[in-house]
Amino acid sequence: MKDLVNGLKSSINRRSFIKKGLTVAGAATVGAGMLASGSPTFAKGREEGSGKLTKGDAAILRFAAAAEIIETDFWVQYNELGGIQDNEVPGGSGNPAYTAALKVLDGDMDQYIHDNTEDEFTHQNFINAYLASKGADTVDLSPFVTLPGSTATGTSGKPRLTNLMQLTVDTSWWTRYRSRNKNPDLDPNFKFPPAIPGLLAGQFPAIPRNDNDLTPAAHLQAIANTAAFHFPTIEQGGTSLYPSLALRVTDVEVLRILLSIGPTETAHFQTWHDKAGNAPPLTDPTNGLTFPDLNSPPFGGQNFQTNLIMPEPCAFLSRKLPVCSIIRPTKTEGIAMGVVQFLTAMGLFIGQSPQFFAVLFDLAEDADAARREGKR
Repeated sequence: MKDLVNGLKSSINRRSFIKKGLTVAGAATVGAGMLASGSPTFAKGREEGSGKLTKGDAAILRFAAAAEIIETDFWVQYNELGGIQDNEVPGGSGNPAYTAALKVLDGDMDQYIHDNTEDEFTHQNFINAYLASKGADTVDLSPFVTLPGSTATGTSGKPRLTNLMQLTVDTSWWTRYRSRNKNPDLDPNFKFPPAIPGLLAGQFPAIPRNDNDLTPAAHLQAIANTAAFHFPTIEQGGTSLYPSLALRVTDVEVLRILLSIGPTETAHFQTWHDKAGNAPPLTDPTNGLTFPDLNSPPFGGQNFQTNLIMPEPCAFLSRKLPVCSIIRPTKTEGIAMGVVQFLTAMGLFIGQSPQFFAVLFDLAEDADAARREGKR
């Protein structure tokens, strides 16, 4: 990964994509809404722009905005096919077969998908607008909205920023949040077992790629099950990201932003965590992907029980202190680059350009370089 970062940064500068001004995206515009002022991200001096944000705080908000734009892009794809298409979240016309497969897990899945999508729009738009209001740089990812998406009935057919058709989903968060003995912040080398090992062993679609994916029924249900585990996998990442970034900011208003948006990611995570436990056990007849019964041997028990959706208490800060139910991990060092590596390993950016990775790596490095400067 370091070689890839260095190689890309030697030939591409993300600031070639920076422009002056701000266009806040409406709900119909995927990926837009992050246009930047012309000054370098880490301009000389302690403050960036006329609004007196520290350059570190601005970098942290830029990375959060980029993460929200990425989230918005793939949630729009889910909503077009399996959510509710309306004036709040327009685009697409729905795919009845895929929606029905999602509703096997919960009858309100389409409403939850719609609401999660709208939430991500508001996050990206607010953070971007706040940066602009402070005279700080924002970032435009719209040049990278070039990937072909699904052609299944119901999609808008628009180009995408992210790829939902070749996912490798790490579901080890399932056992991490059930473990009473291990905390990734205290046990960084411990490997939590995944709930669905098969999702780590290949590349699988979480939306129908075309209408051929609508049959056989077990194949389509496996696609819906993949989506059901992808939802909380993404949202648990946001659940850790915001408190980890908050530890690095200086201004109390920026802290308020992170502490106000972060808990909505946690609400998303718990909702989807609950729904993923309803995924019916099956094996996809087209590729062998298996979703086991997590309540029966060789699974089952404390680490896999599907109704344990609240964080089990574990050691926190020190094993000398009592166990505590917490979000984990929340260590802040390298958090932004860790998120980029997490999303890349997931396959979310398969097909993206070297320029895209250069932009993302540079944003992450700037955020990770931020340090709290003192009381403000």
